[in-house]
Amino acid sequence: MPLYWHLLKVVPSLQIVVHRIVWSALLVSAWLLWKQGRGWLQAALARPRAAWMLALSGLLIAFNWGLYIWAVNAGHVVESSLGYFINPLISVVLGVAFLHERLNRVQWLSVALATLGVAWLTWQLGQPPWIAIGLALSFGLYGLIRKLVAIDAVSGLGVESVYLFLPALAVLLWGETHGSGGFLSGGWGVGIDVLLVIAGALTALPLIGFAFAVRRVPLSVVGLMQYIAPTLQFLLGVLFFNEAFDHDRAVGFGFIWVALAIFASDGLWRSRRQAALATT
Repeated sequence: MPLYWHLLKVVPSLQIVVHRIVWSALLVSAWLLWKQGRGWLQAALARPRAAWMLALSGLLIAFNWGLYIWAVNAGHVVESSLGYFINPLISVVLGVAFLHERLNRVQWLSVALATLGVAWLTWQLGQPPWIAIGLALSFGLYGLIRKLVAIDAVSGLGVESVYLFLPALAVLLWGETHGSGGFLSGGWGVGIDVLLVIAGALTALPLIGFAFAVRRVPLSVVGLMQYIAPTLQFLLGVLFFNEAFDHDRAVGFGFIWVALAIFASDGLWRSRRQAALATT
């Protein structure tokens, strides 16, 4: 994803976001129309609390996309990866705060270590890592709302896309008529126009694939795989984009990586133990 948005760096971040929303909405709506028929939207909104909660989750995911795209093209890939590293722990804290879930001692230790890592980075940098915190909180709250709404992933994304479509289209058209756009006018080039359209598929297809895969892959495996993306982002930030990663940042990241290793190991051990008990 950072490499893809880097290819679009000549396009203003807001324009990338609205293109991403528009083309994603068209793709997901077409998919749902094909799979579920013309009544898919009415059926989705008929679920309890779905209408306003999916409107809120749509705003959160749009904010998350916008912040991430801006951060990548502004040279903050490493800090963006930090946001997705701490996101699982933010989700755990939100579960405790809003869903009355309970944590064991090992999980609390993980949360404490991650908090120390963020505190260390705040002290060394002179300010909190706002990009990372913004990404983690927006995606964590998004996940919390989607957990509370009894709707499958693809239909939920479809409703969110419908809510965001008209505002995004309005911003896109305004930009095209006021000099900040260049789509199909030669301003950015044919290659950039194609990449903007494909951005919709790049948004929707992984989420659709996840919706199917999560039913077939053990959750313990899914939990571990969620760290692959931020790891790749971090490596790209350091090795490809040549962003700074000094000793002070290494200490802060180290606290968070240890916290994640403890958290993931505990989850894997518990999953295997439950599977063994079920077999017995």
